Amino acid sequence: MTHPFSAHPDVHAATTPYHPRGDSRQLSDSSSPTPAELADCLFFSPEDGRIWLNDQRMVLLHGSSFGALRAEIIERLGLEQARGLFTRTGFASGARDARLIRERWPQADAAAVFRAGTHLHTLEGMTKVEPVHFKFDADSGFYEGEFLWHHSCEADEHVNAYGIGQDPVCWTETGYAMGFVSGLFGQMVIFREVECRGMGHGSCRVVGKTAAQWGDVEQDLRYLNVSQMPGTPPLASTPDSLPGSNARDTLIGASATFNAATQALARVASTPATVLISGESGVGKEMFARQLHQLSPRRDGAFVALNCAAIPDNLIESELFGVERGAYTGATHARPGRFERAQGGTLFLDEITSLSLAGQSKLLRALQEREIERVGGVRAIQVDVRVVAATNIDLRKAVADGTFREDLFYRLNVYPIALPPLRERRDDIPLLINAFLMRFCQDYGRTPAGLTMRALKVLLRYDFAGNVRELQNLIERGLIASDEGQAIDLVHLFRNEPMPADPYSLDGQGSLSNATAVVRPALLDTLGQLDQGFSIDGLEARLINEALQRNAGNLAAAARLVGLSRAQFAYRLKKHQRQPTEAREPSIEEKS
Repeated sequence: MTHPFSAHPDVHAATTPYHPRGDSRQLSDSSSPTPAELADCLFFSPEDGRIWLNDQRMVLLHGSSFGALRAEIIERLGLEQARGLFTRTGFASGARDARLIRERWPQADAAAVFRAGTHLHTLEGMTKVEPVHFKFDADSGFYEGEFLWHHSCEADEHVNAYGIGQDPVCWTETGYAMGFVSGLFGQMVIFREVECRGMGHGSCRVVGKTAAQWGDVEQDLRYLNVSQMPGTPPLASTPDSLPGSNARDTLIGASATFNAATQALARVASTPATVLISGESGVGKEMFARQLHQLSPRRDGAFVALNCAAIPDNLIESELFGVERGAYTGATHARPGRFERAQGGTLFLDEITSLSLAGQSKLLRALQEREIERVGGVRAIQVDVRVVAATNIDLRKAVADGTFREDLFYRLNVYPIALPPLRERRDDIPLLINAFLMRFCQDYGRTPAGLTMRALKVLLRYDFAGNVRELQNLIERGLIASDEGQAIDLVHLFRNEPMPADPYSLDGQGSLSNATAVVRPALLDTLGQLDQGFSIDGLEARLINEALQRNAGNLAAAARLVGLSRAQFAYRLKKHQRQPTEAREPSIEEKS
């Protein structure tokens, strides 16, 4: 299959940052980004204890401390679980570094961009990376790379703790390589460590290929999925699946917030506890409920779902508890409700806050007594059902507002799981895009050229009000709207809708076109109210202060608003705190 993110050579060549082919043997040492340019992204602020790599905060950690932490995790979780944890950690780090390279050097030569990962990996201190050779062709979905890792910290610490073994042990570094290259290439690229210092070799040697080129990558991909670790039960059929695995059987996610949710799910699955899943519309609450069912001892029973918002109040009781024949006009035969149909299994109640107070009262009784009565019935029916409820609003606020029963809230809130919105797990977007594209290509018998870099860049920055469901719909729409062999571009994704702007794009005058637009009206109002002249420093100070106020003191969000990196924003903030001007108001930090 062709590379889903590749820029088709015939589509807007001037707007696609990377040429679709590259070969390390054709690279010049002076090709940007150079090691010196990457080192310039590293910013130390020793007086306030912060280190930044562009807009990502970093930490210095003793290698021995990392080794001690690693050994304790291995002892507590076992080798396989620990390997998955460190692989996912490395993957997230590599994906973030790929994003840094895309944003800072959007017009760089493709091979130089891929090589930048070796410099960043070295700069961050885990190992010295020596490229042996790498070559890729995005149009055909081809990638092959071979690298040597010298002085691997992870391997050395593993040997210190456990001695020489028979298996490779550079799990974090392997995950980093997969995260970085996959984040740039757009298709899952799997790296395997074929030689390792932990096995007694002089240095570590890794080989990378796409999942399709390797063929059998199920084991590799399982280490990237917290919910599909070796030794766990089979997973539920879900809309999200990793490329290279069974198409619809695995939740996708390598980000920390997503993995925290799936870890919580795995922990509660084996118990009979009631679970309350919260999250915005489209984050996958029913998908998680199905996963919970599949991981539970009730997996052989039925999974029954009911969207409470879709049932009128006068029918909710019959839907939940069933109807006896003759209970009302039109009830010509008895019918079991959702509780009976879920006997021995799981009942998923979505949008639970849509239940009326009367419906909530009847549900509470069923949960407390573990028995129901059909509408028009005269006998109690015992039910053995695990209830999983879901909501996209704050239930505590609903209780405070009097629209949701407090006693039912506490009955449902035995084990809450909050699912993160997609904008808080952006590292998972390339994985999701690839999975959706593979699925819809199969469903529609299509083989597209992929996404243009312009489309990919916008999707990586898009806020996704509809979350994973919206992303899935966009990919399906883009595939339908594009012609066979044509790359999916913005016009295909956002048909008859305003196209979101790239927050880091330049306008015709070379100025940031979108970054300062949000704060400009407030700034102009301020200028109009000034009785005397104003200075550039004063304007900058006011801009910095307003950006902070609009983002509740969040430096990273404020920096994005005005088109700066977090480190640049922090430097300007500190400058104006040391040198106050008459034209600015006190900053948030000064007021506190």
